[in-house]
Amino acid sequence: MVQRLATFLEMIKFEHTVFALPFAYLGMVLAADGWPSPSTFLWITVAMAAARTVGMAANRLADRRLDAANPRTADRPLVSGRIRPSTALAGLLLALAVLALAAYQLGPLPLRLLPGAVVFLLGYPFTKRFTVLSHLILGITDGLAPLGAWAAVRGSLFTAADLPAWLLFAIVTLWITGFDLIYACQDVAFDRSAGLHAVPARYGVTLALRLSAVLHALTSALVIGLGLLLSLGWPYWLGAAISLGLLAYEHAIVHPEDLSRLDLAFFNINGIISLTLFAATLAAVLVPNIP
Repeated sequence: MVQRLATFLEMIKFEHTVFALPFAYLGMVLAADGWPSPSTFLWITVAMAAARTVGMAANRLADRRLDAANPRTADRPLVSGRIRPSTALAGLLLALAVLALAAYQLGPLPLRLLPGAVVFLLGYPFTKRFTVLSHLILGITDGLAPLGAWAAVRGSLFTAADLPAWLLFAIVTLWITGFDLIYACQDVAFDRSAGLHAVPARYGVTLALRLSAVLHALTSALVIGLGLLLSLGWPYWLGAAISLGLLAYEHAIVHPEDLSRLDLAFFNINGIISLTLFAATLAAVLVPNIP
């Protein structure tokens, strides 16, 4: 059982929750103007872990035949037989039940928003079969994390006071869309042969990387705008400077002619960016008068 659980977590790349979870916590901390109740923190964490499990399990199930044909992904657990489709489906359904429970515990608004979130989580894996907007749809799916956390704390999303939540949504959407464009550059040949509608496969790696750079420039502008809107202190600006510097470095090490450091840009740097920005924001909110 332990081995099956470990294989399932490997299949869904559970460790990559670090990309979106800090941004959910950002929405939580800013909505509470500090740290929320232990119960709220617990159920937001449970909801995020469950949502990502649903999304990744759905992705692996939907793509298992494509993954088998792609040399880069042919050793994934679902393809190699280390985990059965029925086991992956059972894990998905269990995670979906846990997500529903967490939404119920977090209040009426998160529960009402749940069906829309599930549509994105289950629908995203199929979008690359018919639209180049699949990168954006993935960004929106991850961008729902801070919106959901904000809704759980405030119980609202559609007043003027909820503008920071929508800025966070835009930040995460553009950030994820931009680095998914980078990630897709390694599968250009396969995506073309399989008829998949990824931007690098359709329009070339150079254009994809340029578009990613534009999206990340917009991300940087919104990060600055969020700090100005909320009058956050210098810890936020220090964290923002580090994060945006890393974002620029990410683009400096990936070139159309050299994708050898793509994994470094995609996994390591993006994880550091999300953790740094969260830690800096938390410091700015919890200790607003820090010297």
